[in-house]
Amino acid sequence: MVRIGLIQMRCEKGAITENLAAMAGYLDQAAARNVDIVGFPEMNITGYADPTRDPAVKLRLDGPEVAQLLQLSQRFPGTILSGFIENNPQGKPFITHTAVRQGQLLGIYRKITIEDEEVAWFSPGEETPIFQHDDLTFGIAICADIGNEAVFAACQRQGAQMVFELAAPGLYGDQATRNWQTGYEWWAGECQDHLARYARTYGLWIAVATQAGRTSDEDFPGGGYLFAPDGRRLYATPDWSPGAVYLAVDLQTGQVQVL
Repeated sequence: MVRIGLIQMRCEKGAITENLAAMAGYLDQAAARNVDIVGFPEMNITGYADPTRDPAVKLRLDGPEVAQLLQLSQRFPGTILSGFIENNPQGKPFITHTAVRQGQLLGIYRKITIEDEEVAWFSPGEETPIFQHDDLTFGIAICADIGNEAVFAACQRQGAQMVFELAAPGLYGDQATRNWQTGYEWWAGECQDHLARYARTYGLWIAVATQAGRTSDEDFPGGGYLFAPDGRRLYATPDWSPGAVYLAVDLQTGQVQVL
């Protein structure tokens, strides 16, 4: 049995202090439910910002913001998966997700699949690491990795039982006329089309957490999902709203309970 939290968080761009404070609230909820692993969406600390316009969002692994994250993790007994824009002294920054537990940095994953407008802003990562929480071996995929089957295959090859797809797929179109239902359905469909197949092909549990809501200049569709190794979607959030879901997952029987 593993208990997971999937956070559909509103992550304002560049609002690092506010985003860390929001994390603290979700972690308190998770701790009250004895959750093992909490997955926050892509770039949840920095927001999905343009690092060429706002260099302050480029964080160092040894910088004060990550130190704050490690300090925050001491209030929660489980593992926290959290993302930000990572400074790269050799070039464009990385889109990075950390795994931290009880004040310790367990490891990082740098997004491999850099596409479209991201090419001008970010460098791709080169490795697909796996992580450990007690008896659970898991991997991390970030947003556009959803279209890169090799990321999921690499996780499975190294022994992962579960992959967390942590995303911030910005919605196209005018914010003033946003159809939130259409955006939510689009991303839900992307997850169904790709992740159900990967889950079935590689015998993986796949959990999804997505940025949600409106930021200064971009909207995000939300959506928390859980796919079983047979490809079935066992849980879906009902709409695009920011919030969190906490699930108890029996990896042996396939039973899922909302906490």
